[in-house]
Amino acid sequence: MAKKNLGKFGDVVGFSTNGLVYETISGHPDIFITQFPGFILTSPNLPEAYKNLLHSHNINFREGDFALGSKYPHTAKYNAVLTTKYFIHNLKISDPKIIEAAGEKTKIHVPQGYTRCNLLALNDDKMITSDKGIYAALTKFETDVLYVNPDGIMLPGFNNGFIGGTCGIMGNSVYFMGSLNYLSDGKNIEQFIRKAGFEIIELYDGPLFDGGGIFFLE
Repeated sequence: MAKKNLGKFGDVVGFSTNGLVYETISGHPDIFITQFPGFILTSPNLPEAYKNLLHSHNINFREGDFALGSKYPHTAKYNAVLTTKYFIHNLKISDPKIIEAAGEKTKIHVPQGYTRCNLLALNDDKMITSDKGIYAALTKFETDVLYVNPDGIMLPGFNNGFIGGTCGIMGNSVYFMGSLNYLSDGKNIEQFIRKAGFEIIELYDGPLFDGGGIFFLE
């Protein structure tokens, strides 16, 4: 249902891999891709079919230095968040090409390697996270950050998923795979997002699903 409804806003490409990372996250694009303004940086072992697809749509992409592995932290080298001002990740495991591409952005080290999974950055000032370590790190900077309880977010194989993996941003809209009504902090999230000047589009009526995020590429 989410893919069908998302298709109203553009072409939808499903994502899956086999034998590169552990099964639960093998279909999560946020594991393989770091999104920058104007281009994306990918793991060198992103399947060739997706590289060819990026080429065919004239989407600018670069490859990192290190291929993803089957176990953490080798599964989280590209799971970073960038805003116009900040680069946010566990800097101990970031692929060097991401650090290089981040340039002069302020680099914020967080203990959680799965940063993109756990963090929705609306802009430089407004962020939502389901990880207490990320929350603690961001509160030291000029950011208004909301911590939310991830209980109730669906991720097969785990007790719960994470807020960043349930959504994506295009323009001034935040698209969710599921409905905030099924989350204990749903109302807080809704109010925070709307106060930041964004609208919310829920792609189906059901619990939020952590599918590795929604990436909008042009």
